[in-house]
Amino acid sequence: MSTHIPSRRRAAVAAAAVAALALTAVPASAGTGTGDDGVEAHRGAGGDQRTLRTWTADTWRSFDALVVEETGLPDDNIGGDLSPGSRGGYTSPTNIGAYLWSTVVARDVGLIERAEARERLATTLDTVAGLERHEPSGMFYNWYDPATGAKLLEFPTSGDPVKPFLSSVDNGWLATGLLLASRAEPSLADEADAVRERMDFGCYYDAAQNQIRGGFWDTDPQETAPVAGDYCGMGADVWYTGHHYGAFNTEPRIASYLGIAEGQIPPEHYFGTYRTFPDSCDWDWTETRPTGEWAEYLGVPVFEGALPYRGMRVVPTWGGSMFEALMVPLFVPEETWGPRSWGRNHPLYVRGQIEHGMREARYGYWGFSPSNDPAGGYREYGVDQLGLDGPGYTSDQERTTVDQPYEGCREGSPAPTGYGDGVVTPHASFLALRYARGESMANLRSIARDFDAYGPGGFYDAVAVRSGQVSQRYLALDQGMIMAALGNELADDAMRRYVAPGPLEQKVRPLMAMETFNVGRR
Repeated sequence: MSTHIPSRRRAAVAAAAVAALALTAVPASAGTGTGDDGVEAHRGAGGDQRTLRTWTADTWRSFDALVVEETGLPDDNIGGDLSPGSRGGYTSPTNIGAYLWSTVVARDVGLIERAEARERLATTLDTVAGLERHEPSGMFYNWYDPATGAKLLEFPTSGDPVKPFLSSVDNGWLATGLLLASRAEPSLADEADAVRERMDFGCYYDAAQNQIRGGFWDTDPQETAPVAGDYCGMGADVWYTGHHYGAFNTEPRIASYLGIAEGQIPPEHYFGTYRTFPDSCDWDWTETRPTGEWAEYLGVPVFEGALPYRGMRVVPTWGGSMFEALMVPLFVPEETWGPRSWGRNHPLYVRGQIEHGMREARYGYWGFSPSNDPAGGYREYGVDQLGLDGPGYTSDQERTTVDQPYEGCREGSPAPTGYGDGVVTPHASFLALRYARGESMANLRSIARDFDAYGPGGFYDAVAVRSGQVSQRYLALDQGMIMAALGNELADDAMRRYVAPGPLEQKVRPLMAMETFNVGRR
C-alpha cells in the first residue's frame, strides 16, 4: 500500500488539479467565464471540453465527500452542501463499485495523483475483502454501514428491520468496479481479483427458465413469493426472488455478461430474455402490441420484437428509463459488438427520450430515469411508452400514463392531452452523451442555467421543471454514472478499455454479433 496522504493535502492537490484543468482545457484566446452553475460562456468543441472537465471536477468533489476515509466505503447519498452529517448512513455493492471506477476516472483526468488513487483503491479493497458475505456464492449483501463495514440489520433512516438480501444486479456492478480496478491499477490486481473471482453469478441462473433471478435471501424471509433452490451447488437452499429478470434491455444484463464471461452461465442465456414479449393476447397486459418475427440463435427461439413510438420501432426497457438502457454500455461497447442490434437501438432510445421531453410532453427538457424525488424520497421516472410494462415509469409528478391499445386484444384510452410537472435527472443526459452529444450538452447547460440545479458537487440529482423544485442531494449511483460517462469522454473511453477486453469480449461479443433487432424508423 502507498504511503498515507493526509486529507488536507489531498484536498489541496485536488484544488490545484482543478485549477490546472481550467487553465489548460482551452486556448488562451477562447471565450472565458464559468458561472456558479458550472456553465461556460464559451461554446464549441473547446468550450464543451472545458465544461466537461469542470463538471468532472465538481462531481468528483461529491464522491470525496461521500466516502468514509477510514473504510474507503462511499455512503449512498449526501446533502447538497456536502457536509458529512448529511450522509445517509448506508451503502450498497453498487455504490462501492461506482466509487472504485470514479476514483480511476479522477486519476485518469488528472484530478488526483496516482499515489492518492492507489491509496484510495487499496483502502476500499481492504475493506471489501473483510465485509461479511454469503460464503458459498461469494456474493455481497445489499446494505452495509459505510463507517464500520457491518452488514445492516436495520435501516438507519427509519429503524425498520432489514432482511439481508443478495442482489444479482448490485453484485454485478460491484464486480464491474473490481474488474476495472484490477485492470486500471495492476499493483492491486491480486486483491481485486481475489474478491471478484469468488463471486459466482451462476448462483442466480435458473436453467429451467434460461434467466437469472433478481437475487436471494440466505435465510427464509418468511414471505410467500420466494422460491427455495440451489442453482450452483452451494450445498444448501437459498430463497430466490419470485421474479426473474425477463426483459433484455435492462441493467441486470451486466450480471449476465459477467457470468457468461466467467463460464458460470451458458452463452445461450444471452438469448433467453425478451426483446419484447411475443405478439399474443397472452401478453396484452404489456404496453402495446409489438411488431417482429421469430428467429433462433444457439437453438434458442427469440421473438425479435419492437414497440412503436413516434415514428420509430424500439426495443424497450422494462419501465422506460434511461439507466436501464444505457448504464451497461458505459463499460461494454455494445453498439460496436452488436452493430445490427444495440448499435441501432441505443441512438433510437435516446431519440425517444428527447422526443418525449421536448415534443410530446413539451417540458423543454429531457432525460428521465430513477432518481431522488424533488418532493422527497426516491422514485422511478421514465417514458411510459418506451417500457414493456403496461403502466411503466412516468415522467411527471402526476404519474401521467399512456394507456395504448393492444390491437385485437384490448382497447386503450385516449392519449393524455397534457403532462404535469416533469422530473428530469442530469445523469440521464450524461448517459446519452455518446449518442446525442450536442443535444445532451445543450440540455445539461439549460438545466444548470434555468434552475438552482448545480451545487458544489456538480448537478443535483433531479429537477421538477414546471414547479422548479430541485432535489438538492447527491446519490453515489447517479454520480457514479456521471463519472463513468465523463471518464469515457475525457480519457479515450477509459471505462470500456479497462472492462471490455479479455473474456468479456471473447465470449459476449460473438453473441451480440449474431443478432439483428427489428428496430428503425418507419
